[in-house]
Amino acid sequence: MRGFVHLHVHTEYSLLDGACRIEPLVQTAAAMGMPALAITDHGVMYGVIDFYKAAKKHGIKPIMGCEVYVACRTRHDRTPQVDDSPFHLVLLAQNDEGYRNLLQLVSLASLEGFYYKPRVDRELLEKYGKGLVALSACLAGEIPEALMAGDYTKASRVAGDYRDIFGRENFYLELQDHGLPEQQAVNRELVRLARDLGLPLVATNDTHYVSREKAPVHDVLLCIQTGKTLEDANRLHFPSPEFYLKPAEDMARLFQEVPEAITNTLAIAEQCGLEFRFGELHLPRYQLPENYHDPYTYLRDLCHSGLQQRYPSQTREVTERLEYELQVIRQMGYEGYFLIVWDLIHFAKKRGIPVGPGRGSAAGSLVA
Repeated sequence: MRGFVHLHVHTEYSLLDGACRIEPLVQTAAAMGMPALAITDHGVMYGVIDFYKAAKKHGIKPIMGCEVYVACRTRHDRTPQVDDSPFHLVLLAQNDEGYRNLLQLVSLASLEGFYYKPRVDRELLEKYGKGLVALSACLAGEIPEALMAGDYTKASRVAGDYRDIFGRENFYLELQDHGLPEQQAVNRELVRLARDLGLPLVATNDTHYVSREKAPVHDVLLCIQTGKTLEDANRLHFPSPEFYLKPAEDMARLFQEVPEAITNTLAIAEQCGLEFRFGELHLPRYQLPENYHDPYTYLRDLCHSGLQQRYPSQTREVTERLEYELQVIRQMGYEGYFLIVWDLIHFAKKRGIPVGPGRGSAAGSLVA
């Protein structure tokens, strides 16, 4: 790979914050000759499948990621004015294990950690950190915030924590330059921190819209999100029109003093290799009773037992129909599916939980 890879990108699935529609985004990256591109929406992964398909169509390597919110304390703490401003952290899946861990993190962030935003914490990151590359994020990251506060000791401690969680080779200090004075000061300290802790640097552009000309569109999105108008001087807005998908040449120029931050984007892209397979069934394996060795036999016995209860006087027509349906199910490979559905319905009925007939797409079948 040559050039530069954008690893911090918000699509339309960063609701009311990302103005990058996936198709134009990927088309633009392809036109720029970029070998790969990441998706890192805020706290969610709704867009990864559409992004993956679009990237593959345009010959670009897709990198699955998310910019997660990290709780200030733990994901269970919900004290107003204390826990309502989580830190940002960019996570990228290296492989299938990393992708599954990222799904776990994003799911648990909403199920267990939601407080204004879906949040993870150190405990979850330690448990599901394998197979992930982590970037220290924008000025809203925990390390940049500590550096802006002048607390180099805290920034060093936090960076050391993430290094221990993800591994020295998988945690990068993230440099950004959108023309903001704070970023220039933070970048100098991040370079110092990288030298002191032996951590790698990586350059990103916090992409929220495809081209510079789309900055006003993004401004309108933020107004909708915050209930403000463009005339409101005190509204939330991005301080420059530099949050777009910049060409590799522009990024190399911005970070010419730290060229390794550019080449490291390519190194990360090389590390990340995830392939989705579509059109396949991925049903759970049904756990059979000890005296059964294949799902078809168990399903057949259950059906004949149920047949005795429902048809005390069985006719040849009934038994032939049952055997015919069972053979169709067997040929289709759906024995496990029917057992899973039966298990759910059986569990619910035993505990007095109301259920429907449980027939699903096989309504009217004797087996169901």
